[in-house]
This record gives sequence, structure tokens and C-alpha cells, in this order.
Amino acid sequence: MNELASFSGLIGDIYDATLDLALWPGVLKRISCFVPGSAMTLESKDAVNNAVNVFYQDGSVPPEMTRLYNDRYGKLDPCATDHYLAPVGEPRATADIMPYDEFVRSRIYRELLRPYGWVDAATTALDRSGASIASVTVFRDARDGLIDKEARQRLRVLAPHLRRAVLIGKVIEFKSAEAANLADAFDELTAAVLLINADGRIVHANRRALCLLETGDPLSARHGRLFARDPETSRGLQTIFAAADMGDAPLGVGGIALPLNTRDGRRFVGHALPLTRGARRRAGRVYAAVAALFVHEAAFPVPSTPELIAKAYGLTPAELRVMLAVVEVGGAPEVAEVLGVAPSTVKTHLGRVYEKTGASRQADLVKLVAGFSSALAS
Repeated sequence: MNELASFSGLIGDIYDATLDLALWPGVLKRISCFVPGSAMTLESKDAVNNAVNVFYQDGSVPPEMTRLYNDRYGKLDPCATDHYLAPVGEPRATADIMPYDEFVRSRIYRELLRPYGWVDAATTALDRSGASIASVTVFRDARDGLIDKEARQRLRVLAPHLRRAVLIGKVIEFKSAEAANLADAFDELTAAVLLINADGRIVHANRRALCLLETGDPLSARHGRLFARDPETSRGLQTIFAAADMGDAPLGVGGIALPLNTRDGRRFVGHALPLTRGARRRAGRVYAAVAALFVHEAAFPVPSTPELIAKAYGLTPAELRVMLAVVEVGGAPEVAEVLGVAPSTVKTHLGRVYEKTGASRQADLVKLVAGFSSALAS
């Protein structure tokens, strides 16, 4: 009876958190004790970069852990792909995805989880939108042991309530491709987008552009105006923006592209598009802009939705992990080291990938994955 009363109280606390978001850390702490586990987070996960954005946690997750995951270990996570493919509301522990002995040989376990004393984790998807999922993750240490049947059942019972709470309280807002606000639409793009007036002043910059400007390389902002690292390129940009104010003719309807290089040799491409006709002009009037500058790094595009590749070719999660690792890392020996599996295992999965996709070499896989890339980011 006491446990039933405790469970009922916990459900009530979950819905209370929809009205007072400050209650979420305490609620997650209670859920973690109920499962049980040693720590718990409410997060969104991004399939484009295998990055995690922790919205709330119970206070037991070191802040640097999320940073390390996003900066170094996200692309090495052997469980990440399965999290995007898993049914909503169904807890997925390590053992559901891969043999546990393989997991403990992976770099993410050896270098990230084990130092914090954590031995296992279960992630439950609450909502899915595009290439992102909202989820809760409970971590377990050696005292708790591996995720067991009882823990799965408790998470499964709580999942519908957590899902409703997330949706009702709008804890996590998933942006859609049909966003009515122009600024939100720009924030969906993987490219940096800057709207510029005739004087070269920045009148709007999307999220990616702001990050780029913070580095000051290859572009920077001084007193509200846009400059390139190279003075000659800066003068070229000013000429382009001044010309755009005169209409389509000077730049052409399709705009003009120009190279942008960084101090360390990375190559970016800028594409200036005049905002002087139709819907472009209406967008320009909103911000008094005459041109939009799209900037992206000249690099291999990451697939925005790995699950589409898996569905298109009938790949298992293990085969998809190996395929993406081969594209990102290189040959079988390197992939084996990253995933913590035997080279023979990698070769076996890779052989099946070649058979299912019709590819015959690594270059074919690179082209295939690039074909699933998207200009949109979550």
C-alpha cells in the first residue's frame, strides 16, 4: 500500500511539474529512486551531431559529462542509433542494443561512463520530431547493477505520464519545417545565415551564424558590420551588398558564391543571394535587408536521419553503426577500435552492408550517406 501511495504521489508530482518547471529536478530525483537508479536526466537528442541537450537533471549528473559527450563521445556512442529507432515509450538498455561485453570495451564506456562509476543506462523516448527525440535517461552504478526487468517495467509504466507532461508543459519545443516565424525557419538550417543591409550591417543572424561570428574566423562583426578575415574578401562583400540594393541584375537571380578561408586552413563557402523579388523581397522588408549570405564549411555532410538509411536498405542497428563509423572514421581496424569490437565483427557487418546497399567500396558508402544529408537542423 505504501508503494502504491508513493507511485500515485509520483504521478501527481510529474503533472505538477507541467505547471512549475522548477519542480523537474526534484521529480527526476524521485523517479530515479523509484526505478531505482543513481542519476536521471530529461533531454533532447540530436541525430545530426549525436548531441544531447539536457533540460533537467536530478543534480547527480556532472555538468562536464554532457559537454564531453557532445564534444568528443557522441559520434562514438554505439547505442545512439538505436535510441532514434526505438518505439516511443519503450525503455532501451544497453543489453537491448548490443552484447554488454562489447559495450564495456567501447571507448564511451571506458573513458566516459566508468570514471563516474556508472555501469548501465536506460533511455526511454517520449516524443520524436524530425531528427530529434525527447527522452529520459536513468543511469545505474555498480550498487544498482544492470537495468533489469523490474526497472524496465517501472520506466514503462511512467513513460505515458512523462510523455503527456512533456507535451502539456511544452518542456521541449520541437521546431518544424513549417515555422511561421522567419527567424525560426532560419534557425532550422545547418548553414549560417546572415541578412545584410546595403551598408554591410547585420540585421539578423541565425543560431549557426552567431556561433560562427563568435569565433571571428572566417567572419566577424565589428560595430554591427560584417567583415571577413581577409581584407580583400571584406571589400568584395561590401561591393556585393551595395550592388544587391540596386536589384537582381548586378548579382543575378541566383546570387554569387565566394570562398572564405580560416587561419587554420579550413575552407568555407559563402553564397550571397539578393532579396529583391517576390517572397525574397518580402523577407528582406521585414529586416530592411538587401541580401542573404549563406555560409557553410566545405566538408562532408552528416546524414540528418540515420533511421531513413536503415529503413531504406533494411539495415540492422549494428550494421548501421558500422556503416556510419566507416564513413566517419575509416577502415575496419579503426572502426573496431572506436566501437570496441573485433575487426572480424566489423568486417562481417560491413559485408552485409555492401550486400544490402549494392555498394562495393567505401567511396560508394560515402556517396550513399551524403545523399541522405539535409539542409535542415533540429
